[in-house]
Amino acid sequence: METKMRLSLMKKAAIGSVLYSMAAMGLIYYLSYDKAITISDVAQDEVIGSDLADSKENGAGAGAEAEGEPDEDSILTGRITEGETEGKAAELSEENQTDENAEEPPKEEAQETAKPEEEGGKEAEGKKQELIFGTGKSNSSFMRIPLPAECKAEDIVVENYYMNRELCILVGGVDSGFYASNVISGNLDMVEKGVCEENIEANERGVKLRFSLTDVFEYRTILENHDLYVSFLRPREMYDKIVVIDPSCGGSNTGNEENGLSEKEISLQIAKKVKERLDETDVKVYYTRMDDSNPGEEDRVRLANGTKADMYIRIQVDANTDSSVYGATTIYNEDYFIPGFGSVELADILEREVVTSIKGKALGLSKAQEEDYAIRSITIPAAAVKVGCLTNKQEAILLGREEYQEKIADGICNAIMAVYEED
Repeated sequence: METKMRLSLMKKAAIGSVLYSMAAMGLIYYLSYDKAITISDVAQDEVIGSDLADSKENGAGAGAEAEGEPDEDSILTGRITEGETEGKAAELSEENQTDENAEEPPKEEAQETAKPEEEGGKEAEGKKQELIFGTGKSNSSFMRIPLPAECKAEDIVVENYYMNRELCILVGGVDSGFYASNVISGNLDMVEKGVCEENIEANERGVKLRFSLTDVFEYRTILENHDLYVSFLRPREMYDKIVVIDPSCGGSNTGNEENGLSEKEISLQIAKKVKERLDETDVKVYYTRMDDSNPGEEDRVRLANGTKADMYIRIQVDANTDSSVYGATTIYNEDYFIPGFGSVELADILEREVVTSIKGKALGLSKAQEEDYAIRSITIPAAAVKVGCLTNKQEAILLGREEYQEKIADGICNAIMAVYEED
């Protein structure tokens, strides 16, 4: 009996031990499974976060891009509205508050990030910006340029750089930001593009509006109701008599050099003296250069043909391998013939009047050669006058004297007036 009771107790203890072991194993398994889930979730969050960071860096992630992509208007204007700015600031503030574990960037890195923006802002000052063109009245003959309300007539200067086909308008008392939001409108058929830049040459506030034109134009302006109206006209619409004077060489192209003198300097000095005389007449004269610049041959030709001038006269200085040769000669284009008055007639009158004025020697007329590109390419009466030879010491001395240059200028002007008198 006692033995049976002992066996029964042992059996119950064994069963209890098994049940306890099973319960313990179940608890351990349960805890292990819950922890595995937690670790998996954290790992997945880290992976997702890494993928987002990579997608932002590499431009991937269509969903992320679509959310932050600007609409068409903001792309065109490059601006963020005040409401959007406040919203972005609120989002950033909320992120900083909720992410308590986020580390602040080191101060040095923050300064490094801000520095390029500051430098970029300084570089932007004084830079060019394209003018905004808008549609205007289709039947308008004027280009309309808006002006600040305080702008007066004396604050505006208009300059015509016809060699560059550019009209430049200086507007005082205004910042370039004014033309970032105000539109140029009206008749823009003659304008290829427009640029606004700070007028750094002026001591006071102001901008320079530069308009690239399709051809050589003259202009008329009207100031009315805080708008400047500009109309473009062909030279022939404004002037009855038009002449193009072309001092040869310029810049790094010195031309013939002998006896301490250069062709580029002498031709320019003579052209300036011609200008002094013709400024007092009713003849409109275009000059290819009035300084030590060197316009390309194509530009010189373009000016003559674009203005449809009555005549083109090039001022040159000659040189010869024979130092005993001296005198004046003229060059003409034999391929371009106009009945009545053409290049040959212009060359003849030009040589005659210059030689008479300087009481010098005529070497005769010569046909344009291959190197005489301008004379051969211009489609109006054109001639070049070589006013003397630098290789002749006696003539070189005369060419360097101002009073002799004055006489040459007189001869050129006399030739021009003689042409108009014959008409």
